[in-house]
Amino acid sequence: MTEHLQPGGTGLHPSSTRSPFGRALTAVVTPMRPDGSLDLDGLRKVVSHLLDTGHDGVVVNGTTGESATTTDDEKVAVIEAALEAVGDRAVVVAGAGTNNTAHSVHQARQAAHAGAHGILAVTPYYNRPTQTGLVAHFAAVADATDLPVMLYDIPARTGTAIATDTLIRLAEHPRIVAVKDAKGDLWAATHVMAVTDLVWYSGDDVLTLAHLTQGGVGYVGVTSHVAGSEYAAMLAAVDAGDLPTAVAIHRRLIPLVDALMTTSQGAIMAKAALHELGVIDSAAVRLPLVESPPEHLAILRHALSLNTPSGRP
Repeated sequence: MTEHLQPGGTGLHPSSTRSPFGRALTAVVTPMRPDGSLDLDGLRKVVSHLLDTGHDGVVVNGTTGESATTTDDEKVAVIEAALEAVGDRAVVVAGAGTNNTAHSVHQARQAAHAGAHGILAVTPYYNRPTQTGLVAHFAAVADATDLPVMLYDIPARTGTAIATDTLIRLAEHPRIVAVKDAKGDLWAATHVMAVTDLVWYSGDDVLTLAHLTQGGVGYVGVTSHVAGSEYAAMLAAVDAGDLPTAVAIHRRLIPLVDALMTTSQGAIMAKAALHELGVIDSAAVRLPLVESPPEHLAILRHALSLNTPSGRP
């Protein structure tokens, strides 16, 4: 694995933890025009905005990127646009997760061919495989390319958690190197980190500080779309051993995290927030998602007013 990148301009302290993915990442929305077509210029603007606010990596074609309703060709276009925007400044991780192993393998190869730096592989959803099936599925995805793989454990969406013993077994694969944890079981995470070299990322904005303080290397956030500098400062504070500062930042972000993560749905609210800040031209989403109603926008606007979101035009 290669040395992690440092978020630009954040003054992060050196860390002995190594990761090919960077440390400060956002699960990027896929901007769309009002007719539902991709807005690739908007995507480039979002990625540039993130790099200007402390990020050293982005994740595209994940759940927040509405991967369930974008085509394989659109996913390639998104990867290519993100790579154009990052240049050599950051890492682009591409989602390649479906509940069909063959299709996931295809998406992983497609992402590698497009130039992605890493793969995010989510637990297969709906069909609820056994733990043995999970091992076989993730191994197939990891074997499909030479890229490093980050596993995404989010049982609230998939219906199946990756068990501790399964994660320990998957850690033996040379290309499975990280976990994006949205399971919410901090003790299980501790068990895995204690006995493997897997690098740990918070995949739940509510638990980002908790993961960082017990050994997590970074985060793949959603609220960080509009609070990137704040999250980078939190990470820097943890690196420096300044827990009071990290806690203070965590608490200041409560209204914004609640607005984006608990009001309705992450992709919907992140697009609404970016539109409110003038980063993207439209908050359009694809069905079955729908745009925020006025009452949700009111909550979001109030939360934004209580903060100084990074990158406000």
